[in-house]
Amino acid sequence: MAQSRAARLAPVVEMAERAEREAALQLGHAQGLMRQAEAQLGDLERYRGDYQQQWITEGQRGVSGQWLMNYQRFLSQLETAIGQQRGSVDWHRNNMLKVREVWQQRYARLEGLKKLVKRYQDEARIAEDKREQKLLDDLSQRLASRELQR
Repeated sequence: MAQSRAARLAPVVEMAERAEREAALQLGHAQGLMRQAEAQLGDLERYRGDYQQQWITEGQRGVSGQWLMNYQRFLSQLETAIGQQRGSVDWHRNNMLKVREVWQQRYARLEGLKKLVKRYQDEARIAEDKREQKLLDDLSQRLASRELQR
């Protein structure tokens, strides 16, 4: 009976395995998108640093008012882009955390089902061992009583 309980759970375990694999794939995708957004933010911040270094270099040589206005305008746009990219990184990080939580729940469910199946299999094995031992004991008693009757 316990073995049949384990066998009946097999389709449920298979569904849980598929759900866990799918969640793991989604987590990997979300992590990749987050890393990509972080890399883009790093690129923008490095570009800003390079651009600021250009200001130092050009400023030492002397710059025109037009150059300074263009520099400030572009730096302002760059700061806006960096702010937006930080928002994108935050969004991707939050999304990845939500997807990770879903994966953790599905993984925990799968592990719980596997433990239940193992318990049912162990119970079935123990019941079978007891049944075999009882048969052997009965057979021993019959043989012993036949020997006594001779």
